[in-house]
Amino acid sequence: MDGAAAVRAAFGRLGSAMRRGDVALALGVIMILAVLILPLPPWALDIGLSLSITIAVLILMVSILIEKPLQFSSFPTVLLITTLIRLALNLASTRLILSHGHEGVEGAGRVIAAFSGFIMSGNFVIGIIVFAILVIVNFVVITKGSTRIAEVAARFTLDAMPGKQMAIDADLSAGLVDEPTARKRRSELEQESAFFGAMDGASKFVRGDAVAGLMIVAINIIGGMIIGMAQNGLTFLQAADVYTKLTVGDGLVTQVPALVVSVSAGMLVTKAGVQESVDQALFGQLAGYPRAVGMAAGLMTLMALVPNMPFLPFATLGAGMGVAAYLLDRKKRDVADKEEEVQEAQAMQQAPVPEEPISSALRIDHVRLELGYGLLQLINNPKGQRLTDQIKSLRRAIAAEMGFVMPSVRIQDNMQLPANTYIVHVKEVEAGRGDLRPNMLLIMDPRGEDITLPGEKTREPTFGLPALWIDPTGREEALFRGYTVVDPPTVITTHLTEVIKDNMSELLSHAETQKLLDELDKEHQKLVGELIPSQMTVGGLQRVLQNLLGERVSIRDLPTILEGIAEACGHTRNVTMITEHVRARLARQISDANTAPQGFIPLITLSPEWEQAFAESLVGSGEEKQISMAPSQLQDFITRVRQTFERFAMQGETPILLVSPMVRPYVRSIVERFRPMTVVMSQSEIHPKARIKTLGQI
Repeated sequence: MDGAAAVRAAFGRLGSAMRRGDVALALGVIMILAVLILPLPPWALDIGLSLSITIAVLILMVSILIEKPLQFSSFPTVLLITTLIRLALNLASTRLILSHGHEGVEGAGRVIAAFSGFIMSGNFVIGIIVFAILVIVNFVVITKGSTRIAEVAARFTLDAMPGKQMAIDADLSAGLVDEPTARKRRSELEQESAFFGAMDGASKFVRGDAVAGLMIVAINIIGGMIIGMAQNGLTFLQAADVYTKLTVGDGLVTQVPALVVSVSAGMLVTKAGVQESVDQALFGQLAGYPRAVGMAAGLMTLMALVPNMPFLPFATLGAGMGVAAYLLDRKKRDVADKEEEVQEAQAMQQAPVPEEPISSALRIDHVRLELGYGLLQLINNPKGQRLTDQIKSLRRAIAAEMGFVMPSVRIQDNMQLPANTYIVHVKEVEAGRGDLRPNMLLIMDPRGEDITLPGEKTREPTFGLPALWIDPTGREEALFRGYTVVDPPTVITTHLTEVIKDNMSELLSHAETQKLLDELDKEHQKLVGELIPSQMTVGGLQRVLQNLLGERVSIRDLPTILEGIAEACGHTRNVTMITEHVRARLARQISDANTAPQGFIPLITLSPEWEQAFAESLVGSGEEKQISMAPSQLQDFITRVRQTFERFAMQGETPILLVSPMVRPYVRSIVERFRPMTVVMSQSEIHPKARIKTLGQI
């Protein structure tokens, strides 16, 4: 009883282990390796050969039905295992052929006997010819072509990887995709590169399998004839007939699944760029042109009328393709008619547009984007990202970065503009414009060097950098050379982003300020109640926030800003002084925003002489201080600042101008007139834990 219980327990543990996929796979590989060492009986060899053919057919069906090559990313491993199975079965069949071949054609199993009898028709010469043709087709045509495609795909995928990574980073920075989407795209990019690299090496398995099949056939024939004549007493003709039939039958049994797997590999590597299953891609694209089918039908009909040509096959094909062309053309026309009817019905259902009241003419669009008629296709572009979707992502990105809710952008056509021109209006005043090529790509060299690709030279509309319009077919070449590639909707979105950031202070209205206060969490509403309106009005808070946004300081941390205002209101009512105190409270945020990628804040300091000159130029008392500096001295300061910053800009640096807190707002009011993008900070805005590096002095 104890022995039976032990046996049941052992089988239970084995069953639980087999239910784990990794253990089952490991046991399967061990069994394959065991076949290389241990002899198999004929019935077991029949099962193994049948399993090899079944697996090959399964792989072919999966390769046909998948939509993307990465959906079968385990194919290189599967290819290795199937090759190992065929080699193990070859070795097992060789043992049986050499040891039992003299007993007849069924000495090596019924599967080999069936192939040798059915395909060869009892004639080993036919079998040798069929086997040779299969090997040539597999080795020379399919495997060689698949290997070449895999090599080229692996090379181009690896070369294009840096450019695709930069494109993903650019989309993430522009707010077009979120972090999980960008992470997923990077993962797919890495998987694609690894897959085609593995396919490049895995194709060598199939070629090696074909060579091994030829060698095994030669060994079996020669060795079998030697054994048959020397050990089993067969004559030369008897030995040649028996062992050749068995050997060629064995070769056919293994070459058929090898050919099927090779076809699967070819279909897999040729699916690059096709996002459909093979049947949908082939039939959908071939049947999409009824005229081509009709011309093929006419050619088949002419072939049927050629003298000495068999009439029936060509006439049947011509008639069938003619009917197919007629049906496809009628189906295409029906679809077009239905779409036209739907459009007409929708147009008729639209209600008449009521006349707008005169008061609507007084409304002002905070942000309006006007497009020439040639750019209207960017709004509903079916092939790429639509301009409207990018603007939605832009609003969310600016809200997350600056704490400022960007107004809705009104997009309208303007027939008076040139076809490829767009204009951005801020409160009905033109704030930027540019010219695009809607069906081309804009490329720029981040290194500042000349672009050597063919195209139309231009200037990037946002920053005025040298750029080039190229045909979309040159995208991969541009990415390979390290250029930045941007599509037309992204050009408009980038320009719109800079225009919005330049005008955020004007776009922050009284209503938006009140909305920001209303949307604060409940725990901060008490602070709002204590501050407004007893110490500061909503209009005063609006002016403080506008001052911060005017220098591109984020107002997302509104509770800290309100705390700083509450502290400053205890000793001053001057909005400029309150803003400076708030900036000091935001020192951590401002320091982090101006930290270079190297981990430090690059600074250019103001010399003590200039600090004293600005301090002495302040006139007035209390909150009415103003700067009054001699024009010659002011021009000298502007010249020195411009020369210093341009010198460091040529070295690739973007430094910060550091001044004392007392004169910072006045220095900023001067610098913003000739270098609006230059950041001016005071010592109180440098966080204690921030790392700094002084590059020079003015």
